Amino acid sequence: MKIKSLIAGFTRNNVNIHKVLTKYDGFFKINEYQLSHALFQGGESHLLSREIFERGDAVVLMPYDPKRDSLVFNEQFRPGALRTTENPWLLEFVAGMFGENESPQDVAIREAKEEANLDIYINDIEPIMEYLSSPGGTSEKIHLYVAKVDARNVSGVFGLKTEGEDIRVSEIKRADALMLLAEGKICNAATIIGLQWLALNSEALRAKWQDNDN
Repeated sequence: MKIKSLIAGFTRNNVNIHKVLTKYDGFFKINEYQLSHALFQGGESHLLSREIFERGDAVVLMPYDPKRDSLVFNEQFRPGALRTTENPWLLEFVAGMFGENESPQDVAIREAKEEANLDIYINDIEPIMEYLSSPGGTSEKIHLYVAKVDARNVSGVFGLKTEGEDIRVSEIKRADALMLLAEGKICNAATIIGLQWLALNSEALRAKWQDNDN
């Protein structure tokens, strides 16, 4: 089977949304979608009811120092990890939600300063990918970026007290970060994806940034 045939075909127009009911509307929102959709073998599905966590989209920024071949990591408490992990303090990259009229790059720059005291500039940011974090249950899209930083003397505790943030920032060599990943000590999806991408693209990225500096 050709790859094209696997991804071509249905579009949003093949979904019939009959009704959307808001079940919860607080800091986040939960909507119940009553819908039907086209079937691969023809016809249309029966009416389905699916609850979707509408938390908005997010930006994740991987701060990478190409000269030191190291990364800047955040460590913070995550209540969603309580049920399945022994340690709910997770190693992650800078991340945040959109404010009003912000571009993904705006979010990356703002969150880098708030969470890690990093001064990021627009020309130092490279897009990696956009992906849906868990489309079976949430509408959230992740915008993943890498940014060139100087990781010397990076350390401290940052975050906005008004948002209950208590974020410890550390520099970790790329090789050590990949070892932590292999040992299962990094379990945040965006961080895993970013590290795997960097493992494949670090040489090309460093060469590109070096050319830009010349």
